[in-house]
Amino acid sequence: MSHHNIVLSQLLRLVPRHEFERLAEQHDGKRRQGSMKRWTQFVALSVGQLGGRSSLRDIESSLAAQPSHRYHLGSQSVSRSALGRANERLDFSFYEALFARLYQQASRRAPRHGFALPEKLFSLDASLIDVSMKLFPQANYNRMKAAFKLHLGLDHDGLIPAVATITSGKTAEIDQARLLRFPPGSILLFDKGYSAYDWHAELTRQGIHFVSRLRDNAKYEVLERFPVGSQEGVLGDEVIRFTSLRSSRKDLLPVRRVVYYDAETGHTYQFVTNRLDWPARLVADLYKQRWQVELFFKWIKQNLKIKAFLGLSPNAVYTQVLVALCMYLMLAYLKFCSRLKQSLQEITRLLQLNLFMRRPLLELFRPPDKPATSPQLTWGWQ
Repeated sequence: MSHHNIVLSQLLRLVPRHEFERLAEQHDGKRRQGSMKRWTQFVALSVGQLGGRSSLRDIESSLAAQPSHRYHLGSQSVSRSALGRANERLDFSFYEALFARLYQQASRRAPRHGFALPEKLFSLDASLIDVSMKLFPQANYNRMKAAFKLHLGLDHDGLIPAVATITSGKTAEIDQARLLRFPPGSILLFDKGYSAYDWHAELTRQGIHFVSRLRDNAKYEVLERFPVGSQEGVLGDEVIRFTSLRSSRKDLLPVRRVVYYDAETGHTYQFVTNRLDWPARLVADLYKQRWQVELFFKWIKQNLKIKAFLGLSPNAVYTQVLVALCMYLMLAYLKFCSRLKQSLQEITRLLQLNLFMRRPLLELFRPPDKPATSPQLTWGWQ
């Protein structure tokens, strides 16, 4: 019988270890002898994410029950106190760098988005992560609750997170969007929470295209109208210039307004974009894909651990959320490379059940062989 390392060990090989250690040296420098290493912290938090562990004690117990596997994982022994200190003190920016590296790795194998467009397609959005106001007073959101906010740019090639930042819940989406950088030629999809006309104009100057919703109270004048033709659902297509007092003080560029009636919902939508050459129906179809980022937030909150936190400092919270995003990228990379047919949710469930089993990783996702029919079992039914 061939020997196999545990499933967790095989999965962690998807993280280039030499690059991991190089990033750790860049961010942490030399640390005292005997302190918890970055790799050990990452292994422990991976067990928490993929194993569904909800506390430091759970993670400690899970790893303590598998002492013979520590060599193959390349980690130290883990105590809940040491892991808690590491989460509080080791700068979360290391996991931002690891996230960026894993995104580059996954994006090279990701399937393209479904549009006949050469440009990269991204959706921007943010989601609140509710926490206890008593435990996290620094994350005060309003009088009723406390929250952190996950700001995300979703790459529609493979539907994987491309950029991510975590802030306090009060941080406005547009403030973080101004700090993000996307490749020239990219297409950004975002809702009315990002309606800052000067930022839209800046995106145009950077060579970045966008599709968004127009504010209901927007003031503008029509510069040019395009024929609608036979495009299904399209009610209007025109070039406009914003005319409010605040807009007039800024060097804004004309944009395109598309009015679209969605027969499925019975609602009429006004879209705005800086692309004048696309068919109007394409503008509406592109914006519909923004819903994928909402589905991403729903998935990660349901399947990974970003609701109950292992520390009470912002650093511990940011670390845990970023590790969850790293896990998502690793699972997506595994799916892309191995061309697995299972959904990411099915992959996550199978890994959770077999995390410390000794068997080939990809064998988990193959359908079981049909057992040979035994005449002794079927004789009585013939």
